[in-house]
Amino acid sequence: MKPRTKKITLGMAVAAAISMQAQAAEVTLTVGHVDPQEWTTSKKGAAAIVFKNLVEGESGGRIEVNVYPSSQLGGETDLLQSAQDGTLSMAMVSGAFSNLCPEAAVLEIPYLFPSAPVAWEVLDGKFGKDLSQHCYEKTGLRTLAYGETGFRNFTNSKRPIQTPDDLKDLKLRVMTAPLYVEMVKALGGHPTPISWPEVPSALATGVVDGQENPVSVIYNNKLYELQKYLTLDGHVYGTDFFVMNDALYGSLSEKDRDIVDRAAKVAGTVGRAIQQFNSAEGLSKLAEAGMEITSPTPEQLAAFRETAQPAVIEWLKGEIDAAWITKARDAVQEAAVN
Repeated sequence: MKPRTKKITLGMAVAAAISMQAQAAEVTLTVGHVDPQEWTTSKKGAAAIVFKNLVEGESGGRIEVNVYPSSQLGGETDLLQSAQDGTLSMAMVSGAFSNLCPEAAVLEIPYLFPSAPVAWEVLDGKFGKDLSQHCYEKTGLRTLAYGETGFRNFTNSKRPIQTPDDLKDLKLRVMTAPLYVEMVKALGGHPTPISWPEVPSALATGVVDGQENPVSVIYNNKLYELQKYLTLDGHVYGTDFFVMNDALYGSLSEKDRDIVDRAAKVAGTVGRAIQQFNSAEGLSKLAEAGMEITSPTPEQLAAFRETAQPAVIEWLKGEIDAAWITKARDAVQEAAVN
């Protein structure tokens, strides 16, 4: 008779990895993310390191924080599932969060945010708090802080893009998310959803003519070797969500919750700063590498916005309560004039 083989699930693997590295402490928190650990090039890496040091320092070692970077515990969807079921304390994720809380997708309405400071004010203000509370009630995950993945921009190998007409008939790689498909279709391009690991090959072989990503991603992944033209249209502002299992959060003492809350907010701010630094430095390096960089005028950006927004908003209304769209746009308008 053959011995029975025990099936090892992802949750069991996560729990085993955490158990092996956990050390003696009154409380042990575990944080997972998909970015590299290196803080100078990774916004999530920097945020996680800052969070760990602040929590352990302020608690006098009573709370230990173990960080699992570089997708050690799975992709963003895996991390969210592990945080929900309690095998992981906390996760730093970006786009995947809207799969659990669709209302978070309002932050990705194209050309919603005119600048990063406006986005920060919206996320750290009443709208961000309301969205956090709504998503907590829907998912059981508390958003302790918002970080940043940066503004996404178009690159291509064919021609400069100054107006929506310049995107016509270009085959553009997009993430496997309907919102991005709708956006590129509205702008006249041919959206082609491709997983990230396959992007360099798709660009090199001509499967697609271009793609869209933050400047830091374009530079760090050497996409300038495959793409000649960069357009700084900033069509989507990417947000990081620093989320925590609510049952675990509630089990902490009030003092420890205060420590965790403060550290998370500082960590989110540091992540934003690292992303801004890498985007600014990356832009000059992309120019040095020979990319032709186009900065659309306000009038040209208005044309992009007027072309892309209606189609995406119409699609989004079929996914969420339209009131969230109105709230987001009102919050941006208020922040932009302050």
